[in-house]
Amino acid sequence: MTRIGLLSDTHSYLDPKIFTHFDNCDELWHAGDIGDLTIVEQLQAFRPLRIVSGNIDNETNALPLNQRFLLEGLDVWITHIGGAPPKYNPQVRPQLQVNLPDIFVCGHSHILKVKRDPTMHNLLYLNPGAAGKTGFHIMRTAIRFTLQDRQITDMQVIELGKK
Repeated sequence: MTRIGLLSDTHSYLDPKIFTHFDNCDELWHAGDIGDLTIVEQLQAFRPLRIVSGNIDNETNALPLNQRFLLEGLDVWITHIGGAPPKYNPQVRPQLQVNLPDIFVCGHSHILKVKRDPTMHNLLYLNPGAAGKTGFHIMRTAIRFTLQDRQITDMQVIELGKK
């Protein structure tokens, strides 16, 4: 069993409440637009971190554009600009069609969305919205869930407050 804390689009602001909300998580995933790299350091010091670079992040920060991995028997792909079902990013769609993950995570839109995509063999699409204070969103959000034996359970949306 692996408990996951998922966030995106911090834009140089890391709410201290994240550490309380993700206290029981085994690892954290950040779907890009980190901003200040001290956020990476803080998150890495707190829990193991899987992170991708976003469009506001400096190209020299050495963070990958994508993370693709297996965890608890599930194939996971994290990227920043992935689009959303059924309108995936044109660079992403062909890859999804050839090598479909079980879980597709992205950020960028600042729009919280958890959705199964029947056009992609029931792919689970996750966008945690934006945890930072920059952008058009009103409520700052993150997601917490559990992966175990190819199952996703205990999905919870976390509202961090208005920006």
